[in-house]
Amino acid sequence: MFDKLEEVRRKFQKLERDLQNPVIIQDSSKYQKLLKEHGELEPLVTVFKNYSNCVQGLEDSKEILKASKDDELKELAKLEISDLEPRIEELKAELKLLLLPKDPKDEKNVILEIRAGAGGDEASLFAEQLYRAYSYYASKNSWKMEILSTSLGNVGGFKEVVATVSGSKVYSKLKFESGVHRVQRVPKTESQGRVHTSTITVAVVPEASEVDVDIADKDLRVDVYRSSGAGGQHVNTTDSAVRITHMPTGVVVSCQDEKSQIKNKAKAMKILYARILAHEEEKAMKAASDVRLSQIGTGDRSERIRTYNFPQTRVTDHRVGLTLHKVDEIMNGDFDLLLGPLSAHAQAELLKEASGES
Repeated sequence: MFDKLEEVRRKFQKLERDLQNPVIIQDSSKYQKLLKEHGELEPLVTVFKNYSNCVQGLEDSKEILKASKDDELKELAKLEISDLEPRIEELKAELKLLLLPKDPKDEKNVILEIRAGAGGDEASLFAEQLYRAYSYYASKNSWKMEILSTSLGNVGGFKEVVATVSGSKVYSKLKFESGVHRVQRVPKTESQGRVHTSTITVAVVPEASEVDVDIADKDLRVDVYRSSGAGGQHVNTTDSAVRITHMPTGVVVSCQDEKSQIKNKAKAMKILYARILAHEEEKAMKAASDVRLSQIGTGDRSERIRTYNFPQTRVTDHRVGLTLHKVDEIMNGDFDLLLGPLSAHAQAELLKEASGES
């Protein structure tokens, strides 16, 4: 581990020299690339520097304790040792985390898909409420959300809503949200006060592009049709809605929210690229015998991951056995209450794998 850290420190020092090179400064593209790499390494180098300083301080204090005849100085050395030893262990643990391989998708924007499942109208209403909760969370993180496609429920809410979420490290946070979300509460239409259970599914897919996925025009069937639902007379009298089918995989994407057929097609293609990439990655995961499918973050859409119980103000994440009586805070966008422990658990699993534990 420490050989690798020394190598990283040398690389960081070279980057600092390169970033002061006038020739590189004038090359904007190269300068930005090196600046990004410098920023990614800086946290690790800073912690390693603190660790090295603490180790040196510990050695110095132990030497004083061994060689000095001054009782007062020896007492100070003992205090220093008692402070430095646990601090060194903390920094060593932090270094191990920082050295874990990064998920290359963590920096990506995402396509967020929320669909009503079992429970009829109540599922559609909760789908809208959860979408709104994610919107609050996006705002707290200075992310941008844009709806790509919607299908409205019979009494309001969403049968389906698809949106992009753009910003810093979006996938690294939201990747834990894929799966089945169950809600337990008394519907507004329930006169007997009985608790109703319904489900929705959430899929968080890294945004993809032509560079990530090669889609041939001959593999696409594009159908246009008249939009339906809210939107006034215009959407009902023009063939602005678009449905795109990717023939090899059978993936179908529809979009009708825009009045322009061109805009609807562009949005549909954005969703299609992400879904095809997710489809290919899922195939690769199933083909790899050493993949731990139970690991958090695999994005299994059939797995029940969380229950929101409104009468008991309780939210339970079933993957890590976490229960919080803070349903209102979470529905107001405080998802870090859940995502922090999930991220810590995922890191702990990676550390086990790195150290060869079962």
